[in-house]
Amino acid sequence: MTVLEELTQILEQRKSDDPGSSYVASLYADGLNKILEKVGEEATEVLIAAKDVGTESSDAAKQHLTDEVADLWFHSMVLLAHLDLNAQQVLDVLQARFGTSGLVEKANRDA
Repeated sequence: MTVLEELTQILEQRKSDDPGSSYVASLYADGLNKILEKVGEEATEVLIAAKDVGTESSDAAKQHLTDEVADLWFHSMVLLAHLDLNAQQVLDVLQARFGTSGLVEKANRDA
């Protein structure tokens, strides 16, 4: 089982957990707006950490960036699960894009 598959299972299980005993269950209980707020917060933290890597490029800055990206991915997966979607569906979209130029793919989306 991959990390994404395992995390997907855990996120589904947390839907029925007590919000007082699980961070993820508390996010679900607080609703979509709270989850969106967390995704936005994590995205901002990724941008700031990436800027730090761009200016100092230290191992610590790179580790901080990967930590923040992990947080963003995690909260994005919580968002997907809350909306009855999952990481595999995103991976399927990425897989389908292989062999297609990014410029062509974007033009097709914009059309």
